[in-house]
Amino acid sequence: MRVGNLPGIRRLPIYLNLLRAMREDGIEHASAAALADLAGLVASVVRKDLEMTGASGTTGRGFCVAALIADIESFLGWDNPNDAFLVGAGNLGAALLGHRDLRSHGVNFVAAFDTDPAKVGLTIHGVEVLPVEKMVSLGQRMHVRMGIICAPDESAQAAADLLVDSGITRIWSFAPTILKVPKGVTVQREDLSAGLAELLVKSMGFGT
Repeated sequence: MRVGNLPGIRRLPIYLNLLRAMREDGIEHASAAALADLAGLVASVVRKDLEMTGASGTTGRGFCVAALIADIESFLGWDNPNDAFLVGAGNLGAALLGHRDLRSHGVNFVAAFDTDPAKVGLTIHGVEVLPVEKMVSLGQRMHVRMGIICAPDESAQAAADLLVDSGITRIWSFAPTILKVPKGVTVQREDLSAGLAELLVKSMGFGT
């Protein structure tokens, strides 16, 4: 089981993007201090974050860029494809289906679902939109373990219930409501309104 602090885990993709840029520039080794400088952090924080991945550097040379990329991707589970269902094929759902970074991070959308007859039957970025009635049987047959909810607030809990019945154990929700799920199911909630509120308050000089 992976362990680590959540702020550090959230910083790992930042390091990964920096390291990939280094690799493209032909840089073979990078120190924690160099990554810290580029990320606007201190070296001790970067070292502690990288320790979670099991990566090891050498004195005087730092980390091998290619190996560190592989270690971070493995720790995050981005080196293996994760089949996923998406519920809610509206504007946000369609954007996620076509999001290049999600695909490169191991999210493999195998189907999308919607209750809107106008959306059912469409193919969005190569993914077919199916009626929600097919979700449970398809999920159990395909052993899908990840679900992404882009449904409206009033439909989010019903979507979560269907995902759980389908065998989903990891739910990434963009609905503002708090979902109730059984033990053993992990939910990561992305509240866009909360992020906007934080941005606006900080811009007024509060919370800085």
